[in-house]
Amino acid sequence: MAKEKKAWQTRRALFSNLAMLAAAGSWSGASASSYPNRSLRLIVPGAAGGAPDLLCRVMGSALASALGQAVVIDNRPGAGGIAGTLEMVRAAPDGYTLGYANVGTLAINRALYGQLPYDPDRQLAPVAMTGFVQNALVVRNELPILTVGHLISYLKKNPRKVTMASAGNGTTSHLSGELFKSMTGTSMLHVPYRGSSAAIQDLIGGRVDVMFDNLSSICPFIESDRVRGLAVTGARRSPLLPHLPTVREAGVSGYESVAWGGIVVPAGTRTDIINVLNGEFTAMMSNAGVRESLTRLSLEPASGPTDVLFELAKRETPVWASLVRRANVQID
Repeated sequence: MAKEKKAWQTRRALFSNLAMLAAAGSWSGASASSYPNRSLRLIVPGAAGGAPDLLCRVMGSALASALGQAVVIDNRPGAGGIAGTLEMVRAAPDGYTLGYANVGTLAINRALYGQLPYDPDRQLAPVAMTGFVQNALVVRNELPILTVGHLISYLKKNPRKVTMASAGNGTTSHLSGELFKSMTGTSMLHVPYRGSSAAIQDLIGGRVDVMFDNLSSICPFIESDRVRGLAVTGARRSPLLPHLPTVREAGVSGYESVAWGGIVVPAGTRTDIINVLNGEFTAMMSNAGVRESLTRLSLEPASGPTDVLFELAKRETPVWASLVRRANVQID
């Protein structure tokens, strides 16, 4: 546990530094005078209406305004982000196809699948970090639980009698719960769903008891009192739900579970084009209007040099892999 706690403390410090970079301002990338001269495609490895899709539509609109060219959102859901990622790596490396990559496609999938059909280190090139997303810990209203401390006590008195819904095996929704169980010495029966919508409906209906879910999808149900929020999973309280403590504040020392994402292009894309795109996304993440729109969607904007995204993936992969092994996560 000491080694795991240290790993999560290290990632907290990195997240803090990246958030500071996002607020520090923008810089000018290298010039590529003829780029772009036509519309761009932004591949989202998820369904329309999901959190990645909503975030990419905000960023795509801002990028289109900055570059003077349309940015077409191309949703490619399926197989835990693999379908969309494969579309990215097969695209021409000409700067006109971009992709959204996240903790799942760049880190968690390496541990979930015996052999990925893509190599993110060799077939993708990082463009820019875009930000971090917290989950919220929620329970059904009928459960006699008001705080994280109450939940821990209840779980210890009722081992494996409490069901924990998730958006699917190996998602941060699932692994946030596994980390919680590991660090509190408790157990819950995991019930995976194919996405968070059905899981939330069953939580509201009382068919499952507990869930960790992305703020962008669960917030409306907390605010309308259809589920009870207990805490958020990041290092700081969320401006969307400022009354909720972090899990760490609520007594689970060292706990933090945060998803993250950024922009990539196919490997072989010219460096000057990547630098132009990095400059645009850096400026975007410093723009007050864009930051406000992304914050409303639960994203904590961040930025940095092109290599920050893959450095984070390298650092995060063993941390998530440890959770995957310990939880014995199996892909359906």
